[in-house]
Amino acid sequence: MSQTVRGVISRAKGAPVELVDIVIPAPDPGEVVVAIQACGVCHTDLTYREGGINDSYPFLLGHEAAGVVESVGDGVTSVAPGDFVVLNWRAVCGQCRACKRGRPWYCFNTFNATQKMTLTDGTELTPALGIGAFADKTLVHEGQCTKVDPEADPAVAGLLGCGVMAGIGAAINTGAVARDDTVAVIGCGGVGDAAIAGAKLVGARTIIAVDTDDTKLKWARDFGATHTINARELDVVETIQDLTDGNGADVVIDAVGRPETWKQAFYARDLAGTVVLVGVPTPDMRLEMPLVDFFSRGGSLKSSWYGDCLPERDFPTLISLYRQGRLPLDRFVSERIGLDGIEQAFHKMHAGEVLRSVVVL
Repeated sequence: MSQTVRGVISRAKGAPVELVDIVIPAPDPGEVVVAIQACGVCHTDLTYREGGINDSYPFLLGHEAAGVVESVGDGVTSVAPGDFVVLNWRAVCGQCRACKRGRPWYCFNTFNATQKMTLTDGTELTPALGIGAFADKTLVHEGQCTKVDPEADPAVAGLLGCGVMAGIGAAINTGAVARDDTVAVIGCGGVGDAAIAGAKLVGARTIIAVDTDDTKLKWARDFGATHTINARELDVVETIQDLTDGNGADVVIDAVGRPETWKQAFYARDLAGTVVLVGVPTPDMRLEMPLVDFFSRGGSLKSSWYGDCLPERDFPTLISLYRQGRLPLDRFVSERIGLDGIEQAFHKMHAGEVLRSVVVL
């Protein structure tokens, strides 16, 4: 039987979000209804509102979420009512070329719920990243539910659903940061600080944080940066080289996603170093560089999509490390708000005042 619950939607490009009644259908085979306990406010949600993803309005926003399974459809075996889960947008198919080659973290044929959630007048909603969790409840595919330790704080656990996992994964999975490495992270918002935390977790010797905001650089220190660079005051490439005995960093992570920051990452690395792009560029951005520089510098140039994570592998481990006090995921939670505070949270995020505002239900 369908249910009517509260949800936050974006009805038109650039318009303020609205808290409205939405309809959640009873789960079909393979689907799950999850009662949301917490959902982080991510920049991707703002990008949806601004039309930067597509124009399939109205959007049901929210995707960095944790909650409890309420009901399941026929054939669901991976979760059961009462399970505490973190929602993910990488429910791998197991059948595509990447999956069959043993690289499921590259799967792009991921599962979502088949049925549509709607407004009360029947208008179909497009859930952000196939989740739509700024709501009392949401409908997802069973593969989008990852069971984790139920003792974890939902406001903390849910952040693995996007930005924090993207940053940690950019360092550990994509960049393969290892003990004694030197690492630089450009951009110290939520994703960048997560990359710093990930680099510290695996034993990087030097972790250099780069930003233009001294407050964010202080946050970066709290997450494990050993050195900071204010890019308004110092030349980023030269300073990173100076801090790494003239070599450049082994891994440089661009958590901004602009041509100028990617160039800084490219030239600030060791000649055989790795660049990881985890910040998301916009379609209009262009990069122009001498081709010979690519040839002469070697190393690796990588992009990191969702931190190249595999939720079933990574989420439980990271929650365990958080519960042990070895990974400070709780520091990403800047404030806890209600469903009626999302528009204001967008303004705080855009102004760089918070790492994450988290909706708590």
